[in-house]
Amino acid sequence: MKRLAILTPLVALATTLTCPGVVFAQSAADEVLLQMQQASRKQDLRTLTSLLPAIQGHPLEVWGHYWALKARLSSATAQEVEDFLQRWRGTYQEDRLRNDWLLLLGQRRNWAEFERLHTEFRMQDDKQLRCYDLAIASIEGRLPQHASTELQQLWMGQPANDDGCTYAASTLYAAEQLPALAVWQRARLGAERNQLSTARNALAIVAPQHVDALAGLFKSPQAYLSNPKTTPPPALATLALIRLASSDPDQAAQLLRTRWQQSLSAEEQHWVWGMIGKVAARRLSDNALDYFAQVKQLTDLNDDSLAWLARAALRAGQWDKVQRAIAAMSPAQQQDSTWVYWQARALLTQGTPADQARAQALLGSIAGVNGFYEQLAAEDLGQAVLPPPEPQPPTAEEIARANANPGLTRALYAIRIGLRSEGVREWNYTTNLHQPGGMQDRDLLAAAAIACQAQVWDRCINTSERTKSFVSWQQRYPMPFKDEVVTRARTIGLDPAYVYGLIRQESRFIMDARSHVGASGLMQVMPATAKWTAKKIGMTDFQPSMINQHDVNITIGTAYLKLALDDFDGSMALAAAGYNAGPGRPRNWRNGPVLDAAIWAENVPFTETRDYVKKVLANTTNYAAAITGHPQSLRSRLGLVGPKNTPVAYNKELP
Repeated sequence: MKRLAILTPLVALATTLTCPGVVFAQSAADEVLLQMQQASRKQDLRTLTSLLPAIQGHPLEVWGHYWALKARLSSATAQEVEDFLQRWRGTYQEDRLRNDWLLLLGQRRNWAEFERLHTEFRMQDDKQLRCYDLAIASIEGRLPQHASTELQQLWMGQPANDDGCTYAASTLYAAEQLPALAVWQRARLGAERNQLSTARNALAIVAPQHVDALAGLFKSPQAYLSNPKTTPPPALATLALIRLASSDPDQAAQLLRTRWQQSLSAEEQHWVWGMIGKVAARRLSDNALDYFAQVKQLTDLNDDSLAWLARAALRAGQWDKVQRAIAAMSPAQQQDSTWVYWQARALLTQGTPADQARAQALLGSIAGVNGFYEQLAAEDLGQAVLPPPEPQPPTAEEIARANANPGLTRALYAIRIGLRSEGVREWNYTTNLHQPGGMQDRDLLAAAAIACQAQVWDRCINTSERTKSFVSWQQRYPMPFKDEVVTRARTIGLDPAYVYGLIRQESRFIMDARSHVGASGLMQVMPATAKWTAKKIGMTDFQPSMINQHDVNITIGTAYLKLALDDFDGSMALAAAGYNAGPGRPRNWRNGPVLDAAIWAENVPFTETRDYVKKVLANTTNYAAAITGHPQSLRSRLGLVGPKNTPVAYNKELP
């Protein structure tokens, strides 16, 4: 293959990037950029500055300048920032640096400069900046209607170290525009999440005299509550009971009943009972609903507690409680397909014509092929899963326009030389509909096409998933290495659609993908698991360095998946949970009542694994339709989940 010159104009580069199978020879400047990426992560300003001359004229030069300025942004002058914004105007990096600089301006309370620059911020995706905007409006006396409600929604979802929304909350609270209860609720969320700084920041607004008590309260809530020398204020006792409930819900329930029931307000009691019930539900405890029953006003609970009330009620088959829990959720959560589906199922148990009609309407509102509950809703309406008709492929003009887009080209270039996170961010920014002249469905189809052609499968899939007026099944459910995957799966008795469904969720077909816990390759196999599985199947020449080779990864990953599936008596839901969380956990999670696997999956205690199981099974159903060309059923792949009732013992060696 002819070696390609790296330092070429972007337009010329685009033609090369979209050729499948191209392997780039890294130039010296490419290597410098990779060094600069590492220096940026270490905040090594000296290295960044010294390397800048070596990337002059490089297609990704803007990244080097962004990293170098970002590393010293706190000491940069406004003119230096302005020079960068003007030089790289219209790029992702310009808007990203504007975001970084606006956050600094907000922290410095430089409102005049903040307002001037904020109007040109295109992404508009930083909640802290919106909170600063609300704070400025409050200071200037022009607070919009419903600002308090908007701030509460923003603040409650923010991480611990959030100056923007915390400052806005303090400003609105001082102006009597934010109720004290909202600030205490933020503190309670800090207690639920074991985020001392979140609770401390909230108390600094509403009860600064109690801030010093928080460290001891968090460290030993039972000792704090049981101290005979002091009687904590009810609001602090609420925080301590929440912290205690996170580790010992039964003890928290006992203390609430015996000592604190009369001291706390009804709303405070309800929040604590909701926390106790949520922890018990996550532990799949039979007494979870008893704890939730102490809550007389469900709207006093937050959405997370209400979701666990609904899950516990599903597990117990108490459909009236499912319906009441969903009805108390926020409008946004009620519109999630999960709760639309279970609300419909709950209504179907009522039997009245009106309830039946409403249930059918709810199912129809989400029925489709692109998700777990969407597929179940379609099946409940008598529809099978089949690939929709493919749209007209991108025209030559549409492909040419995508290839000429500098943001897309830079993104693909970055990904191909090893700057994956940077490339993904620039790709997502460039394809975002909210940008000026943003991409419509045909533009997204063409962008996905050039990503597919370049074998950057994750951008192909994610971009194609955003089209609204049509669905390209080929883009959303690609099948790289089809002959190898299908042959290997069928040889060992696996459904190839199940393998593809899992790979799509695990790695999006990124061959060198590596998770934060060390899992590698297409099927994200852990090193110890790879070694054990290789030995189990007689792969005597296996070396850890081989795990990112796609053929080795497929061989070992499918072998382990088959062992897990056999261990769980053929249950795809249990095996997927075992693949993600290890086999020991789903062995415990299955103990209890025999459940529809959809209900069992919704009650998986780990958020990541719960989401994983549902996505793998939905993917599997779609891949089966694509591979076979025949209508498919998700429900037929679910079955029932309950305690192990076969004489074959678990494989205790399975890692």
